[in-house]
Amino acid sequence: MPDSIRIVKADDGLWQQYSDLSTRSYGHPVGDITRLRPYADIRVALRGDRVIAGGLGLLGHQFFGGAPVPSALLSAGCVAPEERGTHLSVRMITERLRPLRDQGAVLSTLWSSSNAYARRLGWEAPTPVFSWTVPTDELRDGFDGAGFEISHGGPQRPRLIYEDLASRWNGPWRRPSWWEPWQREKHPGLTSYQFHRPGQQPTGMLSVAFEDHPAEGRRLVVHDFWATSGDEAQAMFAFLGRHSSRISSVAFQRTGLPSAPMLLHRLRRSGSLAARAWHPWMLRVLNLAQAVRLRGWADEADLALPIEVVTEDGAATEPFMLRVAGGKGELSPTTREGRLTLTRGQFAVWYAGGYRSATAAALAGVRGDPRSIAQLLLATADREPWLPDHF
Repeated sequence: MPDSIRIVKADDGLWQQYSDLSTRSYGHPVGDITRLRPYADIRVALRGDRVIAGGLGLLGHQFFGGAPVPSALLSAGCVAPEERGTHLSVRMITERLRPLRDQGAVLSTLWSSSNAYARRLGWEAPTPVFSWTVPTDELRDGFDGAGFEISHGGPQRPRLIYEDLASRWNGPWRRPSWWEPWQREKHPGLTSYQFHRPGQQPTGMLSVAFEDHPAEGRRLVVHDFWATSGDEAQAMFAFLGRHSSRISSVAFQRTGLPSAPMLLHRLRRSGSLAARAWHPWMLRVLNLAQAVRLRGWADEADLALPIEVVTEDGAATEPFMLRVAGGKGELSPTTREGRLTLTRGQFAVWYAGGYRSATAAALAGVRGDPRSIAQLLLATADREPWLPDHF
């Protein structure tokens, strides 16, 4: 890496250069660079006085095991096309993570169209990501919304619903105060609805917006779909189906539906539901011991297992004793030989509950005694991975 390149925190002038560079790099303006500027740590690489790379870093909390764990979100990274191929992006990621780690981040999340590149740097995908499109009349005819009342708007209660339901999954962000204003600026017309039984508090939340579509004219896009049970989910699908007279299809944005097949068994016509795979959200554990300590654990989980984790450079393994008991977890160095071995990426997938069986973990490359693998997976099997938000 040439010594002439410096990486610094962006001031106003450097921020503008970075914003201009992102437009040239991505081929279109990146609006979030402006929208998220007040909340982000922005780092840029300089060659002389010229910005040649940059990116946003946001410190937040992701729910894992029901507990909010401090996490670094990397977004809007770019390198000038004429500077690519020199591994500058690797150095940029390290420097963008540094201030967030100093502030307490023990995890990091990113989205990358180059999964292999992110994986080499230590991130791994806990679950596949899809967007779904379904004909509106399929929702109208396939689901019954009887027994639920629907109310529009009201920002406070949906936030409480979100906090409760998001913590039941591994990965969702604890949304900060700027989240709703940012989303409404980004998606004009975004509207929220609450679902509740008569006389009871809301137990479901839906947010939708309309968008232009080249073939259909207008399409309804679902941004939030939070349901306490299958009854609320049915009512929410039925509500979406009421738009059938004007809207031919409903699109669930990538990660806009939980990772459960709630639609598949209700549709009348085989093949009417279309799925499109997107680049997944990827997770990296920055501090293994702290991540285990801060995570939530099921009260009934009881585990004492020696494991080995491959070092970040891949040259060796580190032995640890993993203990989970009484709703608390601990990862500490040990001299005992590990019963199984995980890479850093495999550790991240396990942490997120991404391996649903010992067979799946073995196919993914986790090495060791099958009984020990099964024992390990039970500790994170109470919640599934899902990240409904992306940047």
